[in-house]
Formats: sequence, C-alpha cells, structure tokens
Amino acid sequence: MKRIALALTAGIAATALLTGCGAANAPAEPAAATSTPGAYADVNGLRMYYERYGTPTDQPPLVLLHGALSGISTDFGELIPELAKTREVIAVEQQAHGRTADVDRPLRTSQMADDTVALLRQIGVQRADVLGYSMGAGVALEITLKNPDLVRKQVLLSGGLGVEGMHPGVMDGIAELRPEHLYGSPFHSDYLKNAPRPEDFPQLVSRVIEYDMNPAPSVSPDAARAVTAPTLTVIGDSDIIRPEHAVEMFRLFGGGVMGDTPEGLPNAQLAILPGTSHVTAPHRPELLLPMIPAFLDAPVKETR
Repeated sequence: MKRIALALTAGIAATALLTGCGAANAPAEPAAATSTPGAYADVNGLRMYYERYGTPTDQPPLVLLHGALSGISTDFGELIPELAKTREVIAVEQQAHGRTADVDRPLRTSQMADDTVALLRQIGVQRADVLGYSMGAGVALEITLKNPDLVRKQVLLSGGLGVEGMHPGVMDGIAELRPEHLYGSPFHSDYLKNAPRPEDFPQLVSRVIEYDMNPAPSVSPDAARAVTAPTLTVIGDSDIIRPEHAVEMFRLFGGGVMGDTPEGLPNAQLAILPGTSHVTAPHRPELLLPMIPAFLDAPVKETR
C-alpha cells in the first residue's frame, strides 16, 4: 500500500501542463521581516489571496505561481527571502489552494491564468516577470501566450508543453488517489494550517484529480516559437518531464544555438538540476538562487 500511495502521489503531480507536488520536508517559512501582510483581491468571483515581499525596484516584480495541492510557503518558502532582497516578489494562491477558498467551478489552467492576470491588474502591476512551478508553469506559460504585454521574462520550473512531455505512465492511477494518501505530507499540513476551511482538503484533492483527468490542449510548437519573452526552462534530471522535452522547449523558445558567434547567446536558457526529482525541484535553493536572479537581471537581446 505504501508503494501504491507513493506512486499515486507522484501521479498527482502530472497534468496537461503539469501539476505540482510539495517537498519531502516542509520548507522554512519566509522571513516575516521582509514581507508585507498578505491580502485578498476579489477577481472573477474568487477571493484570491496574495502576498508581497521586498521593495519595488526599477525591475518588474517577480510573480510566483505554485503547483497543485501546494501554496506559497509549501513551494517557495526557501526561495522568497533571498529573491526578495533584490526585487519585489508577489506570490499568489490559486482557487481551492492555501488561503484561497474554492468556488463552484472546475480547476482549469486558462481560468487560473485569467484570475492571476486580473489580480495583477487590480493591484497595479502592468509588467512582471513570472516564475511558475509545475502546474504553475502551465499557468505562467498561458499568461505569457495570452498577455505578452504583461510578461517581460518567464521561468518555467518542472513544466512542459503537454502530456507528451512527461515520462510514459506518469498519469496512470490518478483516479485512485485518495486524500488519506496525502495525510502527513507538507501540502496536507500546510492546508490545515492556512486554508479558510481546513475540512475542504478532500475537495481540493478531488478538484486536482478532475483537473489532471481533463488536461488542457498542448501548446503547439508554433505557439511556443511565437513567445518573445526570454524563457528559462528548468527541470530536475529525475523529473516527470523527459529531458528530451526540456531541450525541445529550449529550442522552441529560441535556444539551442551556438553562442560563440557575433550574435552571442540567445535570450532563452536551459538548466537541468542534478540529483533532482519533480517533488524536490523547487527545494534546491543552492542551485536555483544563483540562477534565477542572474537570468532575470541579464539584458535582453533584440532578436525578433
């Protein structure tokens, strides 16, 4: 039963643009001294929770989008304190996740993207960098595709263009997942601590299962090629994303060219984290923290 539960927990990590898992160990809470209190925005019939960290600079704020079953601290608790030292960070919690209560509609990537954009517009953000993990990577890419004026740069962590990007069999058994399989996990304990209705955890699991079983259409190669926002694609070397798919994404976003030419390096970047799974990908601060700010701070070369 333990092996089945672990397999199902891994399976819940997948969706059309990939859903997220929590860490094997609960991450540290972001330092309270660097953050402003969390707040809510009423958007699209949803009372959506968000937090702001750091101080606005001449750079756009960095928007963090968590994975499925997770929340802000579950996925980004180890990253926010350092990222917020040099830029403003805005982290949101999607429908039914964390402090954002569920409403009467299914989870969909396009809806979460619309909710996030509406929140950003409401709080006065007209230009942003976006970092999405797993399900959040799908939401980030959807935002970029539909709102190119909003996104300056994007970081896609453990995300893909569609189910074809995953290892075969990842989705097997998804319908058999039960809330009790996740009892004791960081996403369960964080939900009990943060959710406005802690008793709704089974409903969250049900939402995510239904979401995984009704994946959004894959992003076409032509649509990916049309993305002008510089993109950093990151996966673990033992992720649910196939390494070959990450390389394909990198090429579609403009990478995979020789950099020792007069044209220099492309705007797209690729990183494969060693010794890293899908679950542990956002919990490698020693690898991600030198990488993400360097990508965001790099000048953008005019190519298209």
